[in-house]
Amino acid sequence: MRIRYFIGSDRLRLALAVFACMAAAMAVFAQVRKTPTNYRSITVITEPDSAVWIDGVRYGVTDDGGRLAITTVSPGVRSIRVRANGFSEVTKSLPAASRGDVVIKLTKTTDEAELAFQSAESMTTVDRQKAIAEYERAIKLRPKYPEAYLGLTRMFSETGDLEKAVKAIRTAKRLKPGYGEASAVEGRLLKDSGEEDKAIVTFKRAITESKGFQPEAYTGLGLLYKDRAENAGGSGDYDQETANYEESAKYFAIAVKQLAGAPDGIVVYQLLGLIYERQKKFQEAIALYEEFLRVFPDVSEAGAVASFIVQIKKQMAEPK
Repeated sequence: MRIRYFIGSDRLRLALAVFACMAAAMAVFAQVRKTPTNYRSITVITEPDSAVWIDGVRYGVTDDGGRLAITTVSPGVRSIRVRANGFSEVTKSLPAASRGDVVIKLTKTTDEAELAFQSAESMTTVDRQKAIAEYERAIKLRPKYPEAYLGLTRMFSETGDLEKAVKAIRTAKRLKPGYGEASAVEGRLLKDSGEEDKAIVTFKRAITESKGFQPEAYTGLGLLYKDRAENAGGSGDYDQETANYEESAKYFAIAVKQLAGAPDGIVVYQLLGLIYERQKKFQEAIALYEEFLRVFPDVSEAGAVASFIVQIKKQMAEPK
């Protein structure tokens, strides 16, 4: 998240300036929020505390009543996947005409490997070492379990054990050829280890393997080119800075569209907006931020994003 700085020692004037900016931002927020979107809305009805993915993108977890409202699902035929602890995972088609309630019934499972995998997934944000142990238990129970190897890769990456992460991702890809999500994660590992050219090839392979729908890979490419642009600008190579920002914006724009209102999109929208501002594409930045407020009207970042619009318009109005 970017920080805008106020300069000056007069606390009263500072407070008034902040208040005026936030008041203007809230006015923008209120106006934009009323604008209807073209996205369809569904409510998934299933077991409580069920995780829901659409085309591999996680949209959240159902409440105590087993409901999750998703109001920003992009059009077209999609694939919906639902997982709850103690139940077998279900994946089904989500037709283009789907609106309103989407009921998905889950059945109990006694598959120990699946239960261990579910246990690992539930520990990823709580205790990474326990998550690793549970993924390894799932693999011991089911040696050919590519999803468990992928989860293991993510945990090894987050704990800094890149050697084990690389070994796990290679096994996942061997067990499941054409595994686009695994290639996207492998691309991130290559980027983090400084092998950027290999990372680009691998991210693009992930997109091909996923038949064009792979927001994680598009985001990875956006971040890679953003880093290149910043490094080029820091060394005074402004032509390369411009070229890399163009590439970064291109890939972030695709990721934003594919995430279609999923929580992961919150950060990607802001990254793309930041690049538009650096490119001085102010109209594009404003349009993007306004879309953000329509897609994510209730998130904690909404007020800050509304203030970005106010500040950009103020900057545009200043004498050249």
